[in-house]
Amino acid sequence: MSGGRSQSLSVNTLYAEYHGWLHGVLRRRLGNADDAADLAHDAFVRLLTSPRPLDHHGARAYLSRMARGLCVDLWRRREVERAWLETLANRPLDAVPSAERQTAALQALVAVDAMLKRLPAPVAEAFIQSMVHGRSAKEVAADLGVSDRTVRNYLSRAMLACLRLQSRLGLDNGDPA
Repeated sequence: MSGGRSQSLSVNTLYAEYHGWLHGVLRRRLGNADDAADLAHDAFVRLLTSPRPLDHHGARAYLSRMARGLCVDLWRRREVERAWLETLANRPLDAVPSAERQTAALQALVAVDAMLKRLPAPVAEAFIQSMVHGRSAKEVAADLGVSDRTVRNYLSRAMLACLRLQSRLGLDNGDPA
């Protein structure tokens, strides 16, 4: 590759040249070869579904950033799973939902968590304080140092994100959780 421009590498070439390296990076970060293999696989699936021109110069940097994001996603998903399992463990046996409902609920919780993380922090915080902790708009406003109207705007924005997520997941309002 002489000359000024680097040539874009195919996903096959990227996989052949960087999969082992990426797996090693992930294995060191996660301390688990199986999780590392799963995330390395996910990284290359993302490259297949959303190709981007990468050359040798940019491949490692891009794959490193992707690896960090995949690790964060995995840790957050596991945190949500732990909280869900704690909730189930504290329920009476006759109130535990079926395995199918548990799986669907966990998937929905992970999706809601991801949706909240995409919102600006004050919007997500206002939503959590209001919907999870039952605080009034006035209480949330005082806590966040903003007006009641701003909190209502935050809540509207968060509810719109919830409705979009509900639509994307194909959830029906009439389906009891």
